[in-house]
Amino acid sequence: MIRNRLICGILLTFMISWISVFQVFAADLELTERKQLSLDVSPLDIAASADGQWLFILTPGEIIVYSAFEDKISKGIPIDKGFDRLTHSARDNALILSSRSEKAVKIIQLELIHQFDNSGLPVKGPENAPVTVAVFGDYQ
Repeated sequence: MIRNRLICGILLTFMISWISVFQVFAADLELTERKQLSLDVSPLDIAASADGQWLFILTPGEIIVYSAFEDKISKGIPIDKGFDRLTHSARDNALILSSRSEKAVKIIQLELIHQFDNSGLPVKGPENAPVTVAVFGDYQ
């Protein structure tokens, strides 16, 4: 008698736990379209940066770079037309392309370049030098 109650209690606990797990996964999902881009060519593959700021769209002969921050296509990277797959490596900040037909892999290193207006700031050396060093002498 005690054994039957124990077995029934364990089964009841297991069933309640099992049902509650499915209730967690039965949540509703709401979708909102954020943006749709119209392209002149058909995309072959798409990859996004880890922070979601950049979207890389592979097309025949070019990678189109879309900036979510600026909400526009910012650049095109010319490539060979044979590449048909694309992925983004967040760790290396690189695009990895592959071509089944050419049996090739290409890695493109990405470097973010920031433009700063340093006009009117004190500089050391010639102002037309390839590298400008800004001097902050009054920093406390």
